Amino acid sequence: MIVQDVINHLEELAPLAYAEDFDNVGLLVGNKNAKVTGVLVTLDTLEAVVDEAINEKCNLIVSFHPIIFKGLKKLTGKSYVERVVMKAIKHDIAIYSIHTALDNTIQGVNDMICNILGLTNKHILIPQNETIKRLTTYVPKNEAEQLRTALFSTGAGAIGNYSNCSFNVEGYGTFKGNENTNPTKGNKGSLHTEAETKISITFPKHLESQIIQTLFKAHSYEEVAYEVTTLENKNQQIGMGMIGELDDSMEELEFLSFLKDKMNTKCIRHSSFLNKKIKKIAVLGGSGSFAIEAAKAAGADAFITADLKYHDFFTAENSILLADVGHYESEQFTKNLLVAYLTKKITNFAIILSKTNTNPVKYF
Repeated sequence: MIVQDVINHLEELAPLAYAEDFDNVGLLVGNKNAKVTGVLVTLDTLEAVVDEAINEKCNLIVSFHPIIFKGLKKLTGKSYVERVVMKAIKHDIAIYSIHTALDNTIQGVNDMICNILGLTNKHILIPQNETIKRLTTYVPKNEAEQLRTALFSTGAGAIGNYSNCSFNVEGYGTFKGNENTNPTKGNKGSLHTEAETKISITFPKHLESQIIQTLFKAHSYEEVAYEVTTLENKNQQIGMGMIGELDDSMEELEFLSFLKDKMNTKCIRHSSFLNKKIKKIAVLGGSGSFAIEAAKAAGADAFITADLKYHDFFTAENSILLADVGHYESEQFTKNLLVAYLTKKITNFAIILSKTNTNPVKYF
């Protein structure tokens, strides 16, 4: 197994196409064709984590947060980022970051928080825009079924819990090839009319290259007519945050005690109590102040996130309980998620969960 094989598994779970524009995800250090000796999964890649990888004989670190976020102009060892990169390169250790690609997948960071809290009736809090595309093409009528089957096999035509979805219209196509053509239907230089089926089919944007390759491979025409458009539909499978419900509602103080225990945190910063029970809960791992209004609009009784500033708490406006559990604490279970996923996908060697606590925040 090479590094790229592990990457393929990770990007099946969380395609990088859905990472936020500001992010730096993917293979940050190392050779994608290197043979893998072991995989170490961590939340952050620090020097201690690289040392752990060396001791465990792992030459691939899968990190949630990217060690290289802003551009590096020098590698002198002056900063912890430079020292990590230099040590990884010296020991032939690759570093891969998944970050907001995993934040935005329906089975990612926020789903894990929901599972820890036992929430049900879960759905995406802020669906991502412009992630659904539509392919429209025209194919000889007697070849339509074959083409649809080929496109379905690549993942096209999946809408929520449905698959093999398409819309088809029968009609007639006309074309006339010049002397440089070699048409599979009709003769060059002559106007030809063909009974055709117009096929419209949606697909997730990360599959576009594969979908187009399949189209050209399965289509019989020398010149394939097709259109790809980006839809404005919300994607209920991709996006930031999640919202779900507790089986039984709780008093606010009871809820915070429950949250403190489940999230294994020593401190929860919260907004004023509203003297109402908590049942519907929005969650967003990491820095989530931007989602407060979305949580309120969704009717959440509480919003669990991290890195809230002083003025963010005012935006609760006596309509929601804001709970800041800490950045590390909100994402701490992410590495367990990745280890469990990779262990199912890769069975020929152990996927190691890093034992290094990378939380830079300490409590007195």
